[in-house]
Amino acid sequence: MNYNVRGENIEVTPAIRDYVEKKISKLERYFTEAPEAKVNVNLRFNQDKSSKVEVTIPLPNLVLRAEETNVDMYAGIDLITDKLERQIRKHKTKVNRKFREKGDFPVTFATSENTEAVEHDEEDLELVRTKRFDLKPMDSEEAILQMNLLGHSFYVFNNSETNRTNVVYKRKDGRYGLIETH
Repeated sequence: MNYNVRGENIEVTPAIRDYVEKKISKLERYFTEAPEAKVNVNLRFNQDKSSKVEVTIPLPNLVLRAEETNVDMYAGIDLITDKLERQIRKHKTKVNRKFREKGDFPVTFATSENTEAVEHDEEDLELVRTKRFDLKPMDSEEAILQMNLLGHSFYVFNNSETNRTNVVYKRKDGRYGLIETH
């Protein structure tokens, strides 16, 4: 993996770069061969003395991404590695289950030594509820109001202006986002 480590309001020292590369390279054990991926790491030091670590690893058919805000940048890097590891295990479990059903195994992921963790991840993917409802035509502002009235973090609706299915959602920063379908 190739690393692109950038710093905002902080100088990326060789020690920080080495720590990032050492921690993230541990993810390579989940693959049969080291992926040819460009790992983008953005380290930001905020005015409130907290640091934000963002890691993006684009792989074929999968993008791994995680972010963490922490007072200790090194602890943030550790937490990011844990998050990415969970994402890989979940994806690996899902892919392997699909290929087991078809009778063909992918060669992308290495076999796991820890089957208990894989079984736990399979439980996390279990669908526990299905809802059906009619999409009412409305604009995005009305959809946001409906979402807030229901107390949900997202709301699916039929956009009255485009006549397409859209989703409004509440972002972590408290503002709202809109997902439009093609």
